[in-house]
Amino acid sequence: MAQTDITVHGMTCGHCVAAVTEELKTIDGVTDVQIELHEGGDSPVRITSDRELDPVAVNAAVDEAGYDVVVG
Repeated sequence: MAQTDITVHGMTCGHCVAAVTEELKTIDGVTDVQIELHEGGDSPVRITSDRELDPVAVNAAVDEAGYDVVVG
């Protein structure tokens, strides 16, 4: 099992969390997504997978949901 921690900016509600979760779960190997919503701010996201994830794929999934990964 591998864990990837990212921070996503701009989610404001449960629908936002569901959209990001749904997109991240389309990445091959992802088994779980946990999001601690900080409305309108930076929300920590823990992605559990059965292998190391490609950061480009993670960023693309979050972008597809309409949000940005915070860098740095």
